[in-house]
Amino acid sequence: MNRKKIIKKLKTQGVIFQDESNAYIDETVVIGEGTIVEPNVRIRGNTVIGKNCVVGFCSDIVDCVIADNVNIKHSVLTESTIGSGTTVGPFCYVRPKCVVGENVKLGDFVEIKNANIGDGTKLSHLTYVGDADVGKKINFGCGTVVVNYDGKNKHRTVIEDGAFIGCNTNLVAPVKVGENAFTAAGSTITEDVPAENLAIARARQVNKSGWERPKKI
Repeated sequence: MNRKKIIKKLKTQGVIFQDESNAYIDETVVIGEGTIVEPNVRIRGNTVIGKNCVVGFCSDIVDCVIADNVNIKHSVLTESTIGSGTTVGPFCYVRPKCVVGENVKLGDFVEIKNANIGDGTKLSHLTYVGDADVGKKINFGCGTVVVNYDGKNKHRTVIEDGAFIGCNTNLVAPVKVGENAFTAAGSTITEDVPAENLAIARARQVNKSGWERPKKI
């Protein structure tokens, strides 16, 4: 079936195309009623998209299962599952083997890989989470990195429900952050953080009086 026939069939099923001439969808794709497909979108493979979603401009989706009421903005998703009410992007990269829960926020310049993300969790911006089991209602501060690779092997990180990950935290796997625990901004976490604890892992600030900026030669 050619591209135009595929789009015509989807339109009869209630899918809304903003620009039919710039939508590229495989015959194997299923899209629910009321979903809006914006221009320059490519949807491939065995992808299933639910009802009342928005597949935003320049998104690329391959072999994903996406529930109802999901909003995807300028993002790439591959071989993953996205729960209802979740927002993805702009400029988000969902790599294979991810299971994302309901009402999750995957914001700008967020990358996840082989990760389980619980309901209501927020990864708002500039964050990498790979090989991790992330619970519900967790907040990731800007610049968080799950350090999953030691140069030879990949290791998993576990973050339990209600945890708060401060900005610029490095979680060096394998490591576990307990329920409702906090990590202080700028920390490099190499040991497990018990539930309800605050982990601070950064050098003490030293101010040098009388210091002068090096002069150009």
